Amino acid sequence: MKRCLDLAQQGAGLVAPNPLVGAVLVYEDRIIGEGWHQQYGGAHAEVHCVQSVSLADKHLIPQSTLYVSLEPCSHFGKTPPCTNLIIEQCIPRVVIAMQDPFAKVNGAGIAQLQAAGIEVLVGVLEKEARALNKAFLTFHQQQRPFVTLKWAQTADGFIGKTDSRLLISNDTTNRMVHQLRAHHAAILIGTNTAMIDNPSLTNRHWPGPSPVRLVLDLQDRLPNDLHLFQDGLPITVFSAQRSGIAGVVNYVQLHPDTAIISQILHWCYTQGLNSLLVEGGAQLLQSFIQSGKWDEAIVITNTQLRAGDGIVAPELATAALVKEINYATDSIQYFRCL
Repeated sequence: MKRCLDLAQQGAGLVAPNPLVGAVLVYEDRIIGEGWHQQYGGAHAEVHCVQSVSLADKHLIPQSTLYVSLEPCSHFGKTPPCTNLIIEQCIPRVVIAMQDPFAKVNGAGIAQLQAAGIEVLVGVLEKEARALNKAFLTFHQQQRPFVTLKWAQTADGFIGKTDSRLLISNDTTNRMVHQLRAHHAAILIGTNTAMIDNPSLTNRHWPGPSPVRLVLDLQDRLPNDLHLFQDGLPITVFSAQRSGIAGVVNYVQLHPDTAIISQILHWCYTQGLNSLLVEGGAQLLQSFIQSGKWDEAIVITNTQLRAGDGIVAPELATAALVKEINYATDSIQYFRCL
C-alpha cells in the first residue's frame, strides 16, 4: 500500500478535482502491475495498473491481489467504472486504503466487488491515504476547497513595505513556493499585494500547471497595466461592483453584506476548485484566519532579514505547529488549523 501512495503522489497538480490514486497488482509477493491516475479525465489508476502487466504475467491476474489507495469507482463518469474492470479481470482480492466519500461512490464500489464474490479489505494505511487526499476530502465533506495560507516574513515580523516590494525568501524557498502553486487548483491574493508586488501568480520554477488566478478587489482599484491583466492568461476578479479592468476574463460580484470569505470559497466549490493557496496580503490572510476557514499555513521566516517597519505579518490563532525545516536563511514552519 505504501507503493500505491507513492505512485498516487505523481498525479499531484494534474488530476484535480479528482483524487490522487495509486494501484498495485501483486502475485505471491511480486508486483506484476502498477499504475496511478495521471491526468484529469484520463484512465484511472486501476486501468493503468492492469494495462502495465506484461504479456507473460497476464495469466496471473486471476490469482493476484489488487492494492489501491482509494475505493474503486462504481459509476460512469469520464471513464467506465473500475469495479467492472476488476470483476472482468477475475481479480479475487482487493485491499483498499480508504472508502471514497464522493456521493456517487461512498461504499458502492466496495459493495459491488463483494457482491461479485471478491474479498475486500478496507483500512490499510488509511491515515496516510486521507492525508494524501486532504483536498479531495475537504471538497466533498465540507463543500469548499482545502485552504493553504502562505506568507514570508522578516525576522522582526513584517511581510512587506507599504509602498514597494520586499524580497524576503531565498531562491530555494521560492522554488518550493512554485511547487505549492503547481499542487493547488487556485491561488488568491488581495488588492494591495497585486498593486505593490505586481505578481504573475504563475508556476514557472516547478513542473506542473499554473493555478487558476484569483484576485480580491472590492473597490475596483487595480490598474490596467498590472502583469495579471497584460499577459493574456485567464484571471478572475472578485469585486463588490462591476469591473472595467481590461483583460479580465471572469468577473464575480460579491455581496458586501455577506461574509466575503464564505462567498469566495463557495464560488471555488461551484467551479470544482478543490484546493486554494492564499498568498496575501496581510489583511486577506488575517480575514481567513479569523473566519476559521483554513486548513494549513506555511510561514517562511528569513532569520537574517529585518525590515524595521512595514506591513505587520498575520497572527495565527488556534493553530498547531506540525513541522519546521530550514533552507539556508529561511525557516519554514507548517501549521494546521485546530
